Amino acid sequence: MERRTFVKHLGVGTLLVGGSPVAVSAMDMLRSPIKLTILHTNDVHSRVDPFDSGRYAGKGGAARRAATIDRIRKEEDHVLLLDAGDIFQGTPYFNYFGGELEFKLMSEMKYDAATIGNHDFDAGIDGLHAQLPNADFPFLISNYDFSDTILNGKTKPYQVIRKWPLRIGVFGLGIELEGLVPKVLYKDTRYLDPVEKARETARILRYEEGCDYVICLSHLGYLYGDDTISDVALGKTVSDIDLIIGGHTHTFLDKPTVVKNPDGGPVLINQAGWAGIVLGRLDIYFNRTRSTECTYCENILVGGVEMAPADVNR
Repeated sequence: MERRTFVKHLGVGTLLVGGSPVAVSAMDMLRSPIKLTILHTNDVHSRVDPFDSGRYAGKGGAARRAATIDRIRKEEDHVLLLDAGDIFQGTPYFNYFGGELEFKLMSEMKYDAATIGNHDFDAGIDGLHAQLPNADFPFLISNYDFSDTILNGKTKPYQVIRKWPLRIGVFGLGIELEGLVPKVLYKDTRYLDPVEKARETARILRYEEGCDYVICLSHLGYLYGDDTISDVALGKTVSDIDLIIGGHTHTFLDKPTVVKNPDGGPVLINQAGWAGIVLGRLDIYFNRTRSTECTYCENILVGGVEMAPADVNR
């Protein structure tokens, strides 16, 4: 299969052909640009209700996010909904229900996939395992080896998601747990080099699975002031990734960052702050040529809150 590459990343709008809105048939779509809408969250941290005070008063909340997702799904034909980890910890909902409510709400919203953040071990690996039956979506993590733990066989390194006629490859990367999470919580989980696993997994998705677009769900963090591996460093180091959806550093971005991979191709990096204040959205247009042109869509500010620097509560 010849790889289809994205032509444009646009903000919310109507598909235009020749300058006018048109309805396209299935056969026409094979010759015309195909639109994929990617929605994403990260570091929601058990924020089920909107904030009731402070800078973010009245902002966020699962109900408002669900309504926004539902509206977009009614407007668009091909929608992906993804999460980049740290679903747990931050409100009494987690302390009382242990993650059950968060997973059930995400299942009701029909998330397609998520990765695992460091705070998702806050009830221990046994606590995370106990809540997995409440998640009607896969957890993708390629650089945690759970072979000697209760999570063995409960996660996947990657998933291929069909959005006709596209094959979208999604894989996950987690941050190093040692020194960040007490070992008693993650037990015998083995951390594998994220760069090597990213190279291996992205290559499989691109060439063995024949994916048209490869997305990394990363809980590595956006960017650091040292040589710690980050989303920006990963994008510059690994080929075959088209988009990195990040988490961990609670970074609010006005628009996706673009870097060049080792082959000179563009890699988009986006992160949606924290606490569900922002719902990330990217509209990707595909055609059958290898030519690319990029503009950058803005994230949806849930409740219209002003963008803020990273609120680091990692």
